Amino acid sequence: VRPGSPEPLGARPCRGPDGAWGTNFALWAGGAEAVELCLFDDDGHELRRPLAELTHEVWHGFVPGVLPGRRYGYRVHGRWDPWTGARWNPAKLLLDPYARAVDGDFALPAEVYGHMRDWPQQHVADTVRDDRDSAPYVPKGVVVGDDTADGAPDEWTADRRPKTPWAESVIYELHVRGFTMRHPGVPPELRGTYAGLAHPAAIAHLTRLGVTAVELLPVHQFAHEDHLLRRGLRNYWGYNSIGYFAPHAGYAAGGTRGQQVGEFRRMVRALHAAGIEVILDVVYNHTAEADELGPTLSLRGVDNRGYYRLQQDPRRYADFTGCGNTLHVLQPQVLRLVTDSLRYWVTEMGVDGFRFDLASALARAAHGVDMLSPFLAVIAQDPVLRRVKLIAEPWDVGSGGYQVGAFPPLWAEWNDRYRDAVRDFWRGALPDARDLGYRLSGSSDLYAWSGRRPYASVNFITAHDGFTLRDLVSYERKHNEANGEGNRDGTSDNRAWNCGAEGETDDPEIRALRRRQLRNLLATLLLSTGVPMLVAGDELGRTQGGNNNAYCQDNETGWLDWSLLEDPGWRALTELTARLIRLRRAHPVLRRPAFFSGLARPPEGLRDLAWFTPHGTEMTESDWYAPTTALGAYLSGRDLPQRDPHGAPVTDDSFLALLHAGPRPISFTLPGPPWSRGYELLLDTAREDQEAPPGTRLAAGAPIELPARSVLLLRALDAMDLRQKTE
Repeated sequence: VRPGSPEPLGARPCRGPDGAWGTNFALWAGGAEAVELCLFDDDGHELRRPLAELTHEVWHGFVPGVLPGRRYGYRVHGRWDPWTGARWNPAKLLLDPYARAVDGDFALPAEVYGHMRDWPQQHVADTVRDDRDSAPYVPKGVVVGDDTADGAPDEWTADRRPKTPWAESVIYELHVRGFTMRHPGVPPELRGTYAGLAHPAAIAHLTRLGVTAVELLPVHQFAHEDHLLRRGLRNYWGYNSIGYFAPHAGYAAGGTRGQQVGEFRRMVRALHAAGIEVILDVVYNHTAEADELGPTLSLRGVDNRGYYRLQQDPRRYADFTGCGNTLHVLQPQVLRLVTDSLRYWVTEMGVDGFRFDLASALARAAHGVDMLSPFLAVIAQDPVLRRVKLIAEPWDVGSGGYQVGAFPPLWAEWNDRYRDAVRDFWRGALPDARDLGYRLSGSSDLYAWSGRRPYASVNFITAHDGFTLRDLVSYERKHNEANGEGNRDGTSDNRAWNCGAEGETDDPEIRALRRRQLRNLLATLLLSTGVPMLVAGDELGRTQGGNNNAYCQDNETGWLDWSLLEDPGWRALTELTARLIRLRRAHPVLRRPAFFSGLARPPEGLRDLAWFTPHGTEMTESDWYAPTTALGAYLSGRDLPQRDPHGAPVTDDSFLALLHAGPRPISFTLPGPPWSRGYELLLDTAREDQEAPPGTRLAAGAPIELPARSVLLLRALDAMDLRQKTE
């Protein structure tokens, strides 16, 4: 082992001083007493070599002849004193935190734990060191070079990022494995893989829908929890990361000795070529090592006190995530790990943005969540990261962790207040109209105060966590028995309505009502101001059988059932989703980049946004405080607060959206002049085919029958429209 260099961290192939190829290894291990590099051949034989050089707490060395594809790990020596947070144990083979590929999977026998799991006195078991070798039971890092990444430097120059503006974005949350496991158009050997998602048959569905970005559930290398393995289950969602630079090996079709890196890049290129951005759901708030009773896989054995936030009793972990531990991003090297990882996925893997799981945990300073925290400050000034899409899940499980509306400019947020208001409206549980009005119009009450725009609100009704859209109208209670936790897991606050029967039913009236409710929910989402997020399969009626926490269902419960498209009813729902997205793309007034003012403008006194009661009158303050099942929103396309690339003002049609969640039809008077001289009916969710007969026109100022539980979208007609109709 030659001295090598402390930069960059990780294993990087390069030429040595004599021009011969080898690999430079560098590991930050603050406080360690010694570090051994462990190289493995194809038969699993281990060769240990000490890294003797230490520069600013980085242990490093150059090893000639070690080429891409070689497997490796580390053994780190130091004190074993859990009472002070020191948990070094050289018997445990550790995954390099900077490994760019991982070969193998984690099993979790007793040998993988740094402490004696079977110690008779269980209350102190984590303080007794286990000296059994863990190497046979843990995966290894893989040396990755540009050649093993499929010639990326040359091929990557052909990639063209879509760079979709925030206001024009439509996000589609999907699982790499679940999206293609049952897709009939994807070859069986590619299903469930990056290559499967890159297949033309998979991409064709995305382009038919018209979504602009896929948000991939975690693709960082992750491990399965011990309690799941003991029940014969696996972590399906992947929120249990252990390798922040490595594409999860389980999603690779072409090999795991570095080939997964190239396969992931080819997937990104294929999606970009279709005009679709790639956003990663990332889990930097905790790791798969859990609490003090968890396994020793990587960071715990490298420097437990440096990587994790500990309590005043340093034997215990501070847990703001509900997963046992929290990364200590106030520590400079941990912050560097996170930001190095983010930049790597942008610059070398080609992704276009990130959704940060439990982002409040990353924004925590010494005494609570702080929007001036080092993590947020570093992101704001980073020349790479500040230019990509950043989405916060703006809460964690700790005190003061709920931070919806509080993240700074540059950030968008998952808006759970939108989710709750829309669910409550359509199940008839909204006490008044105030919250709904804010949510449908971009949530200015949450985001305008800090100078942010409507696209700071990522609007969603469902997400991976919770009921699917079909289950939301089919179940009121969770049915998670298959998870093996006595139906105790998952939320009980579903805000769901089963339309009269719990679960699947043969009653034709209930089935028809459920499909109408699905149309209402999709129409509401895609006509609201903000950035809509769909969940894969909601557009084709996917069900999880009432399981609202399918995190461990790597089976047909969690996978998309593409045979649903053989049903004309579900196929019609997919077509409606695509039609609504096309409508949104065609009309700037439906995807405004600035908030509505609500002010009357001369000469007619029109407002850019006006709200109407069923009587055809503008809503008053008292109307907002009164219970209601129906309201209308007039969106003016005149004088939009935006200009085209040439600087010319942008104008659009004006629309009237009518929402009625009540159980019986009502009379709704359409606003007359100056709002409109007449209306053209574009969408009626009460109809199975959703579309009104071509040319259906309605008189302004006249009452119409608004069907029970329906959304109507009407285009306002001006004098020119009416003259053309007469002619």
